[in-house]
Amino acid sequence: VQLQAFGGGLVQAGGSLRLSCAASGGAYHMGWFRQGPVNEREFVGAISWSADRTYYRPSVKGRFTISRDNAKNIVYLQMDDLRSEDTAVYYCAAALRRSDWRGYYYVGSAYDYWGQGTKVTVSS
Repeated sequence: VQLQAFGGGLVQAGGSLRLSCAASGGAYHMGWFRQGPVNEREFVGAISWSADRTYYRPSVKGRFTISRDNAKNIVYLQMDDLRSEDTAVYYCAAALRRSDWRGYYYVGSAYDYWGQGTKVTVSS
């Protein structure tokens, strides 16, 4: 499985960006994580392979939206009302379709494959 994340860039606070992650080799549960300049990697959001469930960290809920197009094998992270604290490298990750993923979608070890990351910088 190869994952490629793109769409990062520089944006002013309050602005929007949409990240995309293209996955080869089928439909997986997908997650987005980020690592800021001084923070450890943290969970941002996730979507089940069938898109029947989405999950978000509290600080982005209501501002970020995850969606997917399984026909194209692409997952999106729409980020609105961006804040300086959203500045980070964003990574997409794919998990095999195990039923227990729903219990620990927020931890990195739940994912089997990782993309290379795309940088998002929010200027205040």
